Amino acid sequence: MAIELIKLTDRGLYCEPGDFYIDPWKSVRSAVITHAHSDHARIGSDKYLTVESGKYILRSRLGEDAKIECLPYGDAVEINGVKLSFHPAGHVLGSAQVRLEYKGEIWVASGDYKLEKDATCAPFEPLSCHTFITESTFGLPIYRWLPECQIFSQINDWWQKNKENGKASLLYGYALGKSQRLLSGLEPSIGPIFAHGAVQNVNERYTQSGVKLPETRYVGEMPKGTNFAGSIILAPPSAHGSPWTRQFGPTSTAFASGWMRIRGTRRRKSVDRGFALSDHADWNGLNQAIKATGAQRVIVTHGYANELVRWLRGNGLQASTMRTEYEGELEEVTSASAGEEAD
Repeated sequence: MAIELIKLTDRGLYCEPGDFYIDPWKSVRSAVITHAHSDHARIGSDKYLTVESGKYILRSRLGEDAKIECLPYGDAVEINGVKLSFHPAGHVLGSAQVRLEYKGEIWVASGDYKLEKDATCAPFEPLSCHTFITESTFGLPIYRWLPECQIFSQINDWWQKNKENGKASLLYGYALGKSQRLLSGLEPSIGPIFAHGAVQNVNERYTQSGVKLPETRYVGEMPKGTNFAGSIILAPPSAHGSPWTRQFGPTSTAFASGWMRIRGTRRRKSVDRGFALSDHADWNGLNQAIKATGAQRVIVTHGYANELVRWLRGNGLQASTMRTEYEGELEEVTSASAGEEAD
């Protein structure tokens, strides 16, 4: 009988043999963190273990008093007989899959992930295992992404046309990960690039971590009366429709999210353009990642979980859901962390 290395509790995903939690949503004694998005990294635990490349971002999320230990990708540590290692998830900078090995049984908790390469973070690493725990944020066949280069081309064309029309371009995307990925694809020769305070703070953490990004100017430091025409401003969704946006004069607005793949989402968000760019795997990516593990058992945590489980069962896999409090990219659309409210 297979060993149940991870089980669901009221505090989150618990590895009983190792006596630690993975991305707990309540305070625990020992937390292993896959990445620093607020639905996976929460304050209040006694100690945290995360991947080395994500330490500055996680510190910014949890505060200076948090006890954080780090481990490079691929290095292993033994915790009460459980061999634990972090491996790239390709989601955002410092995102990791957690590989656990215990008495010959191997489980991988993937956190959030994407397979498409991203200049701002390490690429996804396929891992063989017996049980694979996966997200399903975009677990329907309708969600299939265009190549990143095509989306960046669309964004730069939109920016260029706005410049020609004397407008500023206001581009919304989640402050951690999405905005830096967008920034990496912008063409600085078109015009100056500005950032909301929440985005600028994360940009600095990325730079501190060694990621090279085009230069951005912090909106909050610009003198009153600054002419923003022809520029592009990166901001979190929480800024949309706020008084903060009035300073830019005539603007064209856009939202970058996987949800923009669906007709009507752009209209409901009241923006001029929608770009279907996601930091989560699409339908093809989910299936490719699952197949690459060779796992016969798949556990789905969030998103279109029931739909993906039915599909996997139909293809001969042992699949089930594990209902968590993770939100995936839904968080981009419906909520924002407290840190995103400041300019």
